[in-house]
Amino acid sequence: MIRPLVMLVVLLPAFAAAPMAAAALPGISPAWSALPPAEPDALPSPAEVLAVPPALSALLQQRVIAPGHDREQRLHRLAEMIFDRDGMALQYDADATYTVAETWHYRRANCLSFTLLFVSLARAAGIEAHVQEVAQVVSWYQEAGVLYSVGHVNAGVAFDRRRGTIDLDRNVLYDREGPRPISDARALAHFYNNRGAARMAGGDPADARRWFAAALAQARDFTAALNNLGVLETREGNLSRARAQYEQALGHAPRDAATLSNASSLLLKLGQSREAARLQARLASVRQGDPLFHFMLGTQAERAGDAKRAIRHYRNAVRLYDSAHPFHFALARAYLMAGQLERASAELTRAQALGGATQQSRYQQKLDSLQRWRSQQASNRVP
Repeated sequence: MIRPLVMLVVLLPAFAAAPMAAAALPGISPAWSALPPAEPDALPSPAEVLAVPPALSALLQQRVIAPGHDREQRLHRLAEMIFDRDGMALQYDADATYTVAETWHYRRANCLSFTLLFVSLARAAGIEAHVQEVAQVVSWYQEAGVLYSVGHVNAGVAFDRRRGTIDLDRNVLYDREGPRPISDARALAHFYNNRGAARMAGGDPADARRWFAAALAQARDFTAALNNLGVLETREGNLSRARAQYEQALGHAPRDAATLSNASSLLLKLGQSREAARLQARLASVRQGDPLFHFMLGTQAERAGDAKRAIRHYRNAVRLYDSAHPFHFALARAYLMAGQLERASAELTRAQALGGATQQSRYQQKLDSLQRWRSQQASNRVP
């Protein structure tokens, strides 16, 4: 079960959920979700995407607005209304990029659908709210392991000179910049792009093209849609068009890893090895400076039992992003695997200091276990 995370303001109630999906298709960015088959002309307008249906508006009035009180209490009641069994009883579904009305109808949402729903309802309740995006995240789950994902959104709220973040996914580590507020137009570009990615995955390139065009109508510099159009043109055999889309995407985001990877592969197909090598070198530079990428390489090495390589990558991740407590915890595990107990203890202590109240007890248990094991090992060595 994943509990939604709200930083600084309030913790939302627990609810049943499934792991957040990583990229749905290799080379497509970002693709949070899929959608059940729809009619080819079912492309909602921006107003239709965000429209609150009358029944949901009535529930909001009854449960959140009518009781009165201040905005913080309204925020609590809004969260309860969304997740309580006698409210919406919303469930997490990675394959649910829905309009607000569809989310109300199906009572399911992924991170994007939830954010659009929450922001729309919060505004209707008189709470200042906006969509936020994170360029990339790491998520980890006991069942599915660690997922490296490009793209994530959540909701930001503000009142009484305080600001907070409402996130559907509690098990997520943001990149170094963290959530950044975006316009409604860019949030809608995410929506249309996700649906386009789902249509492309479903083998309907013509319909996918329409959704990508709708995304770019909202934000002409939306790199993910430009990259996805490049993928689409490549699959259709329109290599010159694909190259033009990648060039346009890189003009807006020269260090976008997904586009660099796709563009360099295309250039190799076109026999332009020198240009491909130039982009591959840029991609290597991007990854070298990406702490989340090093963390993933460390995770792979740790699973393979290669402590030395895991330590190297985890140390790179810590060097690039020292305040991320999961990185220190991972480095502690690698040191423990290598038998370097003093260093493992130091990294666990650092993880505990950075983890905050929600993580301190967990890391303290790990420290206590390590100390007991060290004491046992020492006593065994006594002649």
